Amino acid sequence: MMHIFVVGLDDFHLKQLKTLPDADRLVFHPLFSRAELKQGDGFPVAALLDEGVRRLRQSPEPVHAVVGYWDFPVSTVLPILRRELGLPGPSLEAVLRCEHKYWSRLCQKDAVPEHVPEFCCIDPFRDDPAKQLTLDYPFWLKPVKAVLSELGFRVRGEEELMSAIAKIRQDIGRYAEPFNLILARADLPASIAGIDGHRCIAEDIISAGRQCTQEGYVFDGETTVYGVVDSLRSGPAGSSFSRYQYPSKLPEPVLERMAAISARLMRHIGYDTGPFNIEYFWDEGSDRIWLLEINPRISKSHAPLFRLVDGQFHHRVMVDLGLGRRPRFTTGQGEYALAAKFMLRRYADARVTRVPDDDEIAAVEAAVPGTQVLIDVQAGMRLSQLRNQDSYSYEVATIFIGAADRAELQAKYRACLARLPLRFEKTAA
Repeated sequence: MMHIFVVGLDDFHLKQLKTLPDADRLVFHPLFSRAELKQGDGFPVAALLDEGVRRLRQSPEPVHAVVGYWDFPVSTVLPILRRELGLPGPSLEAVLRCEHKYWSRLCQKDAVPEHVPEFCCIDPFRDDPAKQLTLDYPFWLKPVKAVLSELGFRVRGEEELMSAIAKIRQDIGRYAEPFNLILARADLPASIAGIDGHRCIAEDIISAGRQCTQEGYVFDGETTVYGVVDSLRSGPAGSSFSRYQYPSKLPEPVLERMAAISARLMRHIGYDTGPFNIEYFWDEGSDRIWLLEINPRISKSHAPLFRLVDGQFHHRVMVDLGLGRRPRFTTGQGEYALAAKFMLRRYADARVTRVPDDDEIAAVEAAVPGTQVLIDVQAGMRLSQLRNQDSYSYEVATIFIGAADRAELQAKYRACLARLPLRFEKTAA
C-alpha cells in the first residue's frame, strides 16, 4: 500500500480520489482539512509549515507522497513539506516563479517575450501610486499573490486606480503576510527579494480573443499537455468566468503552438516532477497567443470534466507525480464527448432566501443525467459573506454537465436551472 498525504483533503475530492484506477493500492490521509486551510479569517501558513512537518514525521504510516489540489497556500507550501521529508517534487523557487505574479512575468519575458504583455510593479502604499506606472490606461491591477482574482481590478483612469488602491491597502495583508512567510524560506534573486506580498503588478489588458487553460505536467524534464479546457467569461468587462468547457474547440495548430510555449517556459523556470495549468488567450484576428498565468498544480475545477470525457479524474496525474513516477493518464475513455462546469453568479450583494436541500439536488441530478450540482451558499446569508470571490461577482452554485454535443449541453443546463429552487432578495447597500 502507498500512503498519500493530501493537504486540505475534503470529502468531495476524497470521493474522486477513491475512483482512481489503482485506488485499491492507495491510502489517502488528510494533512489539515479544507475548513482549516480555506475557511478561516487568514491562511495558516505557519501552522502548515511547523505542525505539518511534525505530523508527517510522526506519522505511524510511511509517507510516500504529499500532494494537494488547492491554490494558495497549499500549492506554495507543498515544496517545503516535501523538501523536509526528501520527497520528489518541484523546488520552492520553481513554484514561486509561477506563483509570484511579478517574478513569473519576469521569467516569462525572458523565455517567451513575444507572448507576454507589458507590466510593471506597483507599491500600493506609496503616496503617489500613479507615478509608478509605465503603462497607459486601461490595465489590470492585482497583488503579486492572491486567489481567484480577488483584489484584481480593471483600471480605466486615475479615479479607478485610487479606488482600487484603497481596497488593496485594506485587504492585501490577508495574502501578503502568509505569503511572506513562504518567501522567507526561498533563495530569492536580488531583483525579487525586495518585492514581497504587499506589492502589486499592473499589466496591459489582453482579454481580446478566446481563453483556454492547458493541463499538463513535467516529468524528467519532459513537458506533456494532456488536455485543454476553454474558459468563457461574462459580467462587467467580461471579468468573471461563466463556464469551463472540455475539450477545447481551438484549432489544433494553435494548441500545438501553446504546448511548445509551455515546454519552453517550464524548462526555463526549472520546474520538474509536478503538474501545472497555464492560461492563454488566442487573438484570432492577429493569430497572436498571449500567456496569462501559470499555476503549479492541477485545476480541481477541471477534474470532473476529465472524468466525464476521459473516464478518470486527473488527480491521477497529481498522485503519480507525488510518488515520483510518470503519470498514467488516458484520454477519450469517458461517457461523454464534451463536458462543462457552469458557474452561477450574482453581480450585486443579496440575501439568500432559498437553497435546494439534498433531496432536491438529488432529484435534479436524477432528472438530468450526467450532471452534478454544488451549492456554495446557505439560506439567510449575504453574498458579501462569501470568501475568495473575484472583485466583480459572487459564485453561488456550480453545475457540472456531460453531453454528446453543445446543443445537449445547453439543454441540460437550462433543465437544471429550471429545477433548482435558488432564490435571493436585494439588500440595502
